[in-house]
Amino acid sequence: MNGVLERTLGILELLSQHGEGMELAAIADQLNIPRSAVHRLLADLVRLGYVRQTRGHGDYLLTTKLVSMGLSYLSNSGIVDIAQPLLNRLAEVSGELVRLSVVDGERLTWVARAQGARQGLRYDPDMGSDARLSCSSSGWAWLSTMNDDDGLALVAKQGIGQPADFGPAAPTTLQAVLAAVHETRERGYSMTTDTYSLGLSAMSAPVRFAGQPAIGVLTIAGPTVRFTAERMAALAPELLSIAQQLAAASGASPFFTLTADTGTPSGAAGRKPIYAV
Repeated sequence: MNGVLERTLGILELLSQHGEGMELAAIADQLNIPRSAVHRLLADLVRLGYVRQTRGHGDYLLTTKLVSMGLSYLSNSGIVDIAQPLLNRLAEVSGELVRLSVVDGERLTWVARAQGARQGLRYDPDMGSDARLSCSSSGWAWLSTMNDDDGLALVAKQGIGQPADFGPAAPTTLQAVLAAVHETRERGYSMTTDTYSLGLSAMSAPVRFAGQPAIGVLTIAGPTVRFTAERMAALAPELLSIAQQLAAASGASPFFTLTADTGTPSGAAGRKPIYAV
């Protein structure tokens, strides 16, 4: 990292992964930036209100300013307004966690959710993180809408999620990921068990118009002990129906309008940047 902007964003992204905070030296070492430069950038981020330093240990951690900006953007983008009623309906029918992720260039980010489980085991991850394409059901669903070369290029760029870091059944080779994507494409939706997290099953369907690049992915996830393959198959028609309804409603959101397909058949390469007007 050489540029000031690149280094600053790198610090923010790193701190977003460490809610407990990080020492200056650890930040510098992990990002391979001189400690003097990190100190100057952190001082500016503290002054601007994006980072604060704990009194006891001297660690640096993010403030809620970035969170506030993200929530404000989601509110003004219209994504949650059009999606939440449909997510709530699917959560009520399934009794499990329902999530919506949106395609943003080469990233697939979870932005909205509805929890259907009222008691017992619940799976409830943090929003705002990017899906690991190689081992998540949402990743497989998105990859299934692309040609194999484009999909594998995205997986290779992001990296394959290893079983030690994700689920014990996570694919460990590009060939294994491609096989899972082919099954997803043939079925019309993905099904995973123990690939993203031990004890978790999930199913996902792309949100898109026929023949067009996906604008998002709809997911149902729950504990494997009750969210079995049979249960997922039974919920498939409802999942696909809600995904189609989300696609139909997407025109009401400025986010989806500004990331609309430009006419090229390929996946992420055929999309406008979010902020292009």
